[in-house]
Amino acid sequence: MVISALRGAVGFLTRVPVGRDKQAWEAFRASPTSLPLAGYLIGFVAAVALVVPAPNTTNAALFVVWLYLLTGITHLDGLADLGDALVVHGSADERRAVLKDTTLGVGGTAAIVISVVTLILAVLPLATDPWTAVALIITAEVTAKFGMATLVCTGTAIHEGLASAMTESATPRTLVGPVVVAFPVVVLTWPHPTAAVAFAAGLTAVVVLRWWARQHLGGINGDILGAGNEIVRLVSLHAGVMAWTQL
Repeated sequence: MVISALRGAVGFLTRVPVGRDKQAWEAFRASPTSLPLAGYLIGFVAAVALVVPAPNTTNAALFVVWLYLLTGITHLDGLADLGDALVVHGSADERRAVLKDTTLGVGGTAAIVISVVTLILAVLPLATDPWTAVALIITAEVTAKFGMATLVCTGTAIHEGLASAMTESATPRTLVGPVVVAFPVVVLTWPHPTAAVAFAAGLTAVVVLRWWARQHLGGINGDILGAGNEIVRLVSLHAGVMAWTQL
């Protein structure tokens, strides 16, 4: 069951051609724990771009390109939809309508540009220390996937779809598994607090996102899950870099 759920998580979170069968999907959607578990694998593979012998700027660019080749842009699309919804001055129904609209607006365009640029800026300093880079990128990916698990276990789906399929059997109690799996990342940079700060900052970001979604949308959907992944990764990386360089 664990292997099937992990296969399903990798298939859902990346473009790797595994876990696309029904058994893996069913195991994955019933196991929020598989999200942060897959985060370890994704973070490790994504970090390879920063250990390639190359100038720092090239490493940073390679990382972003490799990350989206690995994971696809599904979650980035969710961030774009959230960006469009954020600039709507209206009711929850109007914001939900914007989330479903496939047209990319100014808010969505801005969200994508800001996300990509700030991602490059976050990893640029890390290129000088590959081992810290690997530890922090793994931390950020695990935290991002733990953030998704948090949304799944504590959020309410606003309509039938991906979010409802994943929240159907999830409760706040099922968050215990993801906590146990994700928490060890805080010691990846021990004794330096870089990883711990990155993890804490990422959790703060997902709490804020969950609050906003509940207040302005009435709950979560697939776009919020995808956006959460992108936002938490960015916040974790920047917080980790600040801790690494300032503490």
